[in-house]
Amino acid sequence: MTLIGDNMGADLAKQWLHKNYQQVLALMFAVEEINRDLRLLPNTTLGFHIYNTYHSDSRTMESSLRWLSGQGQTIPNFSCERQDKAIAVIGGATSALSVQMGTLLELYRFPQISYGPFDSALSDKSQFPSLYQLAHQDSSLHLGIVQLLLHFGWTWVGLVVTDDLRGEKFLWDMGEEMRRHKACVAFTEKIPVSERRHAESQVDFMPRILGSSAKVIVIHGDTDSLMILRYSQPPIFVIWKIWIITPHWDVTMRPYNHDGDAFHGALIFSHQTSEIPGFKAFLRTVTPAKYPGDIFLKSFWVSAFECPDEPQKLELEDCSVNASLELLPLHYFDMTMSSQSYFLYNAVYTVVWALHEVLQERSEMGSVRDEGFLVLQPWQTLQAVCSKNCGSGFRKIAREREPVCCFDCVQCPEGEISNQRDMDNCAKCPEDQYPNREKDQCLPKVVTFLGVQEPLGWTLTCMTLSFSLLTVLILIIFVKHQDTPIVKANNRVLSYILLISLIFCFLCPLFFIGRPTTATCLLQQTTFGIVFTVAVSSILAKTIMVVLAFKAKIPGSRMRKWMQPKVSNTLVFFCSGIQVILCGIWLGISPPFLGTDTHSEPGHIIIECKEGSVIAFYCVLGYMGFLALGSFIVAFLARNLPDTFNEARFITFSMLVFCSVWISFLPTYQSSKGKAMVAVEVFAILASSAGLLGCIFFPKCYVILLQPERNTPKCFRNKADSRAQNLFLKHV
Repeated sequence: MTLIGDNMGADLAKQWLHKNYQQVLALMFAVEEINRDLRLLPNTTLGFHIYNTYHSDSRTMESSLRWLSGQGQTIPNFSCERQDKAIAVIGGATSALSVQMGTLLELYRFPQISYGPFDSALSDKSQFPSLYQLAHQDSSLHLGIVQLLLHFGWTWVGLVVTDDLRGEKFLWDMGEEMRRHKACVAFTEKIPVSERRHAESQVDFMPRILGSSAKVIVIHGDTDSLMILRYSQPPIFVIWKIWIITPHWDVTMRPYNHDGDAFHGALIFSHQTSEIPGFKAFLRTVTPAKYPGDIFLKSFWVSAFECPDEPQKLELEDCSVNASLELLPLHYFDMTMSSQSYFLYNAVYTVVWALHEVLQERSEMGSVRDEGFLVLQPWQTLQAVCSKNCGSGFRKIAREREPVCCFDCVQCPEGEISNQRDMDNCAKCPEDQYPNREKDQCLPKVVTFLGVQEPLGWTLTCMTLSFSLLTVLILIIFVKHQDTPIVKANNRVLSYILLISLIFCFLCPLFFIGRPTTATCLLQQTTFGIVFTVAVSSILAKTIMVVLAFKAKIPGSRMRKWMQPKVSNTLVFFCSGIQVILCGIWLGISPPFLGTDTHSEPGHIIIECKEGSVIAFYCVLGYMGFLALGSFIVAFLARNLPDTFNEARFITFSMLVFCSVWISFLPTYQSSKGKAMVAVEVFAILASSAGLLGCIFFPKCYVILLQPERNTPKCFRNKADSRAQNLFLKHV
């Protein structure tokens, strides 16, 4: 069995690439392991020959001819007599070497096992019928690299490939996958294949690579095709960029590099390989003393450990002849099995199992172990983007006439969030949730309403109860002094009706304060509309009775028949009945209902009562306003009539307050939201009711309680005669 590979032999005129020697040791380990197993090749000893190529087409052809011709002079179609029989050739670490060897070996039908990277050209059985590849096709390599880029958030990336079919395919696959994930290619460069073997070539694409704004560069190729990058001056890998390289090119194999600078900034995207049992233990025991006849191992020791280049001095104690390979730096020798060594080890077993089947005529073959997929070397996070990432709470806005990776970040609008980086659109929070201040998550809203416990609700409740008790107290005073002239004046029944309706007016806000329910929603507006209509109707009846009383005093007037109490009571009943009908229609067509307000207060869901039919709501208010306006006009016209206790003047003041409150209520109510709207309506109810109570009944209570001498029939008659005389003289 023969191994032909890159820089694996000993040629002291050449600089050693020490890491490649691990492939030689993997071959030696596999051969020793097979020879110890008597079941595989019984009565047969496996041997090997090693030839070097030095990344040269001519040296590759020379090594192949030397193997075909024997150890003497290389003569085509001639072979020296040898006792050992060659069974297969294990090809080089690159597809280019396999092609060069295959062109010659196919003439003699010698099987070649290629352990280098997969190349679709080598799968052409019409051209290479005796060549077999162990490496699997890198059909998902571009998928893994793009996932790596997305994991670190690198979206502004440069691509460097070889100018051949493999490079073109990788460039196409990477471009499509990056566009699918909205990543951008900062630049693409193709390495000319014609210059790949010139170590000191200077080409014009190197300044473009190093001068690009991209911080991350993906390089695709193998050791042979990317030779020019390894020999670039200055070394490209000491520049502060991240270089993602494919598994078939070892960036640490740089000649004349003893300080390890070539390691800077390289991420090796490689296939994961299983550790071969016993391989590391084998490497620890490898020394020239263990293999005294191995010229390759002695030459490796001379170069790696800087021993004297003389065989007799190699045995001296001052040379590390018994040193372990573990002592060498990582860029000299890696104790961990590389992917190429792993494939080479399996290649040896592939050949042996094939020979075992031929010799033993067994139908069962051993399988080549192939496990794992990806090894990622640890690296710090690097920003390789055209634009900075948009964090949570922001979304991207594309810049005009620039690639999709170049964008600006704007904060999410109200009610929307983004909980991931680089979101194209923000998402709306559900109705029962709201965005936090950073707008990166939705928080549950707190259910709220105008409750008694909060200061505003507590204050309004106290005012409601206080005014209600005050009205009850005034009603008690009027009932207690019902036979006095001031109570009897202007129909005391209407005064009782007005006071009772005002008590219910003051109690109406209790339907608005507290957690709303379906029942309270139905009672809020309808009860408010009916009781206020009763109160305003009573005032209208009082005002009309003042006018009728003056007209009835004129001799021969027919107005006396309208001065009966049933007339005023009928008027109150009729006016209130119309409002009851309007409320009934409202409840029958589109009644108020229990609803929620999720927008008025951030972070809160306000439970409130909706009007249902807005038209019906304003019809109820409009009718009540019509009665109030009529009462105000009549009272204003009758303010100077000769009444014993001029109630028309107080009614005028009370209706002026009432109309002012409700006129200012409408625009304020329309501009308010949530709990503020409820508080505005409650305040309007209390203010208008207090205006009626204060302007009409406080003066009477003042006379009843503090000036009882004015509350006598004689005093009322004197005042009435005096006012009538003044009014008569005024009109003469």
